[in-house]
Formats: sequence, structure tokens, C-alpha cells
Amino acid sequence: MNVIIIEDEKPAARRLNRMLLELDIEAQTMLHSVEESINWFQQNEHPDLIFLDIQLSDGLSFEIFEEIEVKSAIIFTTAFDEYALKAFKLNSIDYLLKPLDDEELKIAVDKYRLNKSKTTDIQVNIDDIRKLLINPLDRKFKKRFTIKIGQHIKIIHVDEIECFYSENKATYIHTNSGRSYLIDHSLEHWQEQLNPEHFYRVNRTFIVHINAIKDIIAYSNSRLKLVLQSYSDTEIIVSRERVKDFKSWID
Repeated sequence: MNVIIIEDEKPAARRLNRMLLELDIEAQTMLHSVEESINWFQQNEHPDLIFLDIQLSDGLSFEIFEEIEVKSAIIFTTAFDEYALKAFKLNSIDYLLKPLDDEELKIAVDKYRLNKSKTTDIQVNIDDIRKLLINPLDRKFKKRFTIKIGQHIKIIHVDEIECFYSENKATYIHTNSGRSYLIDHSLEHWQEQLNPEHFYRVNRTFIVHINAIKDIIAYSNSRLKLVLQSYSDTEIIVSRERVKDFKSWID
């Protein structure tokens, strides 16, 4: 059985591999980021089974499947809450809640072996699961941010935000007043807490508010360029693989 592990925390990846060795399975490869995984899939034969974390160091693992059509079966290894995990059961081989349990791992592997001949198209499953994660029922989205400025705390409501962006490994919000503020956590962290009706992640660097879009311009290689109301520091390009979804979002 050809198995790989995609997990950004290297100690967790090594621990999972040791647990698999107890089941006479050895992961041939351990990958730790979206970019590394995409490059690997482009250059290697796809495995039978992937143990997949959801939040990686440079994005959500779903981004891998937006770039690469992967037919491998998937067992999720994740720290998402129980409600989200129930959604996984609809479409994946199985899910494992961190910290991983030996018996649950064995059951998941046995389930894969029993259903090996029935594995379905993973791309469809990934899309269904991603939608459930991004927009689950009864989800409460972020409404405001508090920013410390000297001895003061500024409250910024989400409808004042034009975009979120990452720069030099830091994350910022840019408001419709033309100012940018440094905030904690990554774009991936905030993407999960923003209402997807109002905010869309156009590439790995930017999440934009629909009301902030001033103009949309056709760009090279079937991409789109966005012009916002006040942000103009760098070009904002909708990546080619997201153009179709972006058009549906603004429709």
C-alpha cells in the first residue's frame, strides 16, 4: 500500500508514521505544506491513501485539490470540532480527531481496505466537505475586530474592511478609510470566521470584501485583476483556478 502523510506539524507526522508502522504500513512521503504537496503530486505517482490534515502552514489542504486532480483515498486527521467532523463522514473514508488514537487509526485503515474497490472521485468529496466547513448551519461569523493602537483599543466592524492580506509572514486588514492594521493569526484562520457571502479568498495572499471591489479587469492567463476602493499597494489577482468560483460568488 502506497501511503503519504500531509501534516504541517512534523512531530505529529512522525508520530502518525510510527502508529502506522504498528499496522505494517509505512508512509513513503511526509509533506508539510500546500505548495510542497502540489509540487510533489505534479512529479510523482499518486498514492493509494493520504492521511490529510486540514490546516497546513500556508493554507487549507483543499487548495491542493484545486490545483491537482487527486484520485487517492483520504483519511482526515484534524483538530476541527465535532460538528464539522460529522460532515466528513458523509464523503471521506474516515476522520480521526487529534490526538490520534491507536484503535481509531486501525479501524480507519481497516475501513479503507474493505472499501478499496469502491473509492469514489475525491475531488467531488473535497468540494462537498469544503462547503460544509466554510458555511455550516448555525455558523456565527466574525463581526468586529479590536486593534490595539498605543494605549487605545480601536473597534473595526467587518463592513469597514476592504480586504485581508498577508505580507512578510504577517497578516493585515485594510479598511475603507485607507488604513492598514496588523492583526494576529493567518489568513487561513480568519477565512474560516468570515461570512463567505461577503468575503472571498481570491488567492493565497488576499481575502476581499465584495463591497470593496471597484473594478474587475481581464488579466493574462485567464485570470482577473481586482481594483478596490482604496487599497492600491499591490496588484490583486484572482488566481486562474479560482476564477470560475469567483464569478459565481459575485453573481
